[in-house]
Amino acid sequence: MIGIHDRWASLSAGRTLVVLVALLALTGCAPRAMRGGDGTANPNLDAPAMSTTLDRSDINYLVEQTLDPMLESRFWTRDVRAAYEAPLVAIWPIENNTSYHLDDQLQTLLSSIETTLVNSGDVRVVDRARQEALSREIRIQQSENYDRWTAREIGRQMGAQYFVTGKITSVEEKIQNTRRVQYTLFIQVLEIETGLIKFQNESQRSKALKG
Repeated sequence: MIGIHDRWASLSAGRTLVVLVALLALTGCAPRAMRGGDGTANPNLDAPAMSTTLDRSDINYLVEQTLDPMLESRFWTRDVRAAYEAPLVAIWPIENNTSYHLDDQLQTLLSSIETTLVNSGDVRVVDRARQEALSREIRIQQSENYDRWTAREIGRQMGAQYFVTGKITSVEEKIQNTRRVQYTLFIQVLEIETGLIKFQNESQRSKALKG
C-alpha cells in the first residue's frame, strides 16, 4: 500500500514535470529578436514594407526628393549660398493632413530636414527646442492659432530670414483585397520679412497592402 508521503511525492513530481513542459513550450514559441542593417546577419531587414504607414525608408526618400531640388534651385544658389553671411532658418512643424497618426514619423521627418540643412553648410538653423519654447510663449500672448502669421512673428523674434514649412497629405484607395495609400509631402520656404514663397516642391510615395 502506498503511504501518504509517497502519494504527495508523486503528485509533487508530476506537478514539477507539468511546469517544466509548459516552460519549455513557452520558450520554444517565444519570438526571437533580430538585429538588422549593415554589419549584421540581416542586412536587408528594413527593406520590406510592413504596413501602409510611413517607415524610415519612405521618410528618407521624401526628404531627399524634396530637399535635393531645393539645394539645386536658383533661390538657394543666388539668395542663400551666395549670401555674405549664412542666413538663419527656422523649421516649422509639418502639418499632418492624412487620416493616419504620424507623430513619430513627422518628428523623424523634421529631424531629417534639420540634419540636411545643417550639413549643407549654407545656412544656420534655429534650435527647435528654442523655437518650441517661443511658440508656446507667443500662443499664450496672442492666440491659440498656429498660422503663418504666428510663424513669421516667431521667425522675426529669433532673427531668422526664412522658415521652412509644409504638410503631408494622403489619398487612399481599396480595390478587392488591395489597399493603396499615396502620400504627398509638400514643402515651402518663405521669406519672413516679405511673406513671399521663395521655393516650393512636392514629393510622392505610395504604399500598398494585399490581403
